[in-house]
Parts: sequence; structure tokens; C-alpha cells
Amino acid sequence: MAKAKSKIGEEKCNNFGSKMRIINYRKTTDIDVLFVEYNWMATGVQYSHFKKGDIKCPYEPRVYNKGYVGEGEYKVWENNKPTSAYRKWHNMLERCYDEKKQIKCPKYKDCTTCDEWLNFQEYAKWHEKYYYELDNEEVHLDKDILIPGNKIYSPSTCCFVPKTINSIFNTRDKRDNLPTGVYSHGKKYKSRCAIRGKIIHIGIYDTVSEAFLAYKIVKESYIKQIADEYKDVIDSKVYKAMYDYEVSMLTKEELM
Repeated sequence: MAKAKSKIGEEKCNNFGSKMRIINYRKTTDIDVLFVEYNWMATGVQYSHFKKGDIKCPYEPRVYNKGYVGEGEYKVWENNKPTSAYRKWHNMLERCYDEKKQIKCPKYKDCTTCDEWLNFQEYAKWHEKYYYELDNEEVHLDKDILIPGNKIYSPSTCCFVPKTINSIFNTRDKRDNLPTGVYSHGKKYKSRCAIRGKIIHIGIYDTVSEAFLAYKIVKESYIKQIADEYKDVIDSKVYKAMYDYEVSMLTKEELM
């Protein structure tokens, strides 16, 4: 018993770098360990695991050094594969906090996740309420249809939309600093718009403003058309946002 008592108070950092402290030591296979920083206790663990540093705390930000699994009913894995909620949550954090992802997709630069959603359990609760599936189409988590230009993933800014809708609002990088939908054409400017996966050439104009206006009319009309097609699927707030959406004349560099 004296040996057991001598272990109480022993401290060590786990493999993630979190300080652990032995609070109770009943036997080598049954100890309680306090994670000091998170005020969370792992109970009934083995002393050998403590010594190896392989005990984990659900509040450690192990996902891109920001997100943590937390404690609750929502699972990370089910039937040997990540749950839908966890995949969406993990991908969201990747877009916000993975430098390699942001180099590949600069549009995610300066994006953040609200503090509440850094906890997977909190995100999963929202996910369960609003997520839906479609037979022949992937459903995406979107942050800027409800609030154009938004950079924060949160319950008040995000929504789920079919891939078709999400792709409408994605703009590709351009070589010249012109508004979306406008391209140089000698001394004039041409406008074109992606409609159902195909590039539609709208026309050639003398000025950037004329070319952009032509693009804007076609693009906004197309957005309303798709909104009507998905009206019975999408949330009413998404439908309204699509009908109210105005294409901005900002250039690619100004949008970044």
C-alpha cells in the first residue's frame, strides 16, 4: 500500500504534451489520472499506459491543433468508418487550419471556426438537426450563401446545400485582375458563365462594366432557376438567400 501511495501525485506529460497527474492508485491496472489543463479525469486506466504517455483526453485539440472530440453521445466512428458528422467537422477544420489546404485553395485563407464548433459534440448536435441526404447528390456544408463573404463557420452562418448549389457560388482563380465572369478579348472584354457544368459564352463588350453586367444578369437568373428546382429540398433561408443574392463586381484579388 505504501508503494501505491507513493505513486499518487506522480506527474507526466502524455504523447500530446498534456500534463497528467495520478490522483488515485488502487493497483497497477486501476488508477485515476487528472489532466491538469483540462480538469478532466481518466478513471480506471493502467499505470503502464500512464508511463508510456498514451492516455488521451477528449478535450485535447488534436484535430489541426484546434478541434477536440469532447464528451457526449455523438460518435466519431461507426461500423468501422467515420460518421457523417465527423467527416464534415474534420473537413471544416481542415479548410480553416491546414496550411497545405489553404495553399491549394486560397479562398479558405482567414477562415475560422467558432469556439462552440471546435467541440465536435456541439457541431454534431447541430449536424443531426439540419443535415439531410440526397439519393444522387452529395450535400455540402456551406458558410457563405446565407452571408456572402462570410469567413466564419458557425451555427448562425452555415447551412447544408446540395453540391450543385454549392458549385454555383464557387469561383475559379483567374490570371488577370478582372471581375468574375469577365475576360480580356484583345482590346475588348468578353463575359461567360458556367451553366450546368458547361461554359456559356455571353458576349463581347467594349468595357469591363458592360461585360460584367451581362454576366451578372445571366448568373443571378441561373441562381434563381436552381433555387426553384431545389425549393422542396433546401431550407427556406437558403432559398431566400439565393433569390436575394447579388453578384459582386469585386475582382479575384479583392475577394481573397
